[in-house]
Amino acid sequence: MDNTEVIYEGKAKKIYPSTKPAFWIQEFKDDATAFNGKKKGQISNKGEINNKISSRLFQYLDSHQVPTHFVKRTAPNAMEIKKLQMFKLEVIVRNIAAGSYLKRENVEEGTVLNPPILEYCLKDDDLGDPFISETEIFDQELATDDQLDKIRRNTLKVNVLLKDFFSRRNLKLVDFKLEWGLDAKKDVVLGDEISPDTCRFWDATTNEKLDKDRFRQNMGGVENAYEEVLKRVF
Repeated sequence: MDNTEVIYEGKAKKIYPSTKPAFWIQEFKDDATAFNGKKKGQISNKGEINNKISSRLFQYLDSHQVPTHFVKRTAPNAMEIKKLQMFKLEVIVRNIAAGSYLKRENVEEGTVLNPPILEYCLKDDDLGDPFISETEIFDQELATDDQLDKIRRNTLKVNVLLKDFFSRRNLKLVDFKLEWGLDAKKDVVLGDEISPDTCRFWDATTNEKLDKDRFRQNMGGVENAYEEVLKRVF
């Protein structure tokens, strides 16, 4: 698709126009970034793996009445999606203490968080995607009370569904990030992706890390970790 107009390009994906006006094509890149783009590299076949994993998980959530933007896979590393007007929010769910949470709280990595912790971040790379409160979300008119309530409830539903899905595949869903948007009917719909780029996965038996932390922390075996998650998802 290199010769096609790019509507949007982020750190991990490109968005292209579709032949149908109500849809886009979302292409996954092999590029890898961490620490708000300060660390950069590539992970072999990451785009294709993340596309397959995201497609499978979107279909699973759709089958459990969680609306997503997924329509169909159109290439090994691309999918057709519904056009969404995205909220400028990242929604984070933490089931187990890991990552940046350890810098803010006096807990050991691996501590189970019960109930899970839900956080909001303002989606703004220039500001480093800072935390934002519900009051600030309303003050900045980033979402209405009804929209945020739907985001909150659907995010917690996704957490329950995915924890069960991955538990049956001997994986712990440590934490993850979701992004939501509005479709043409102004309904709240899940967008972006669900993959080892946006989730922390640990093997349930060994606690081996099978996600982008292997890239962040120079652990090696990044490609093998992504491939292992893909194998278990299918």
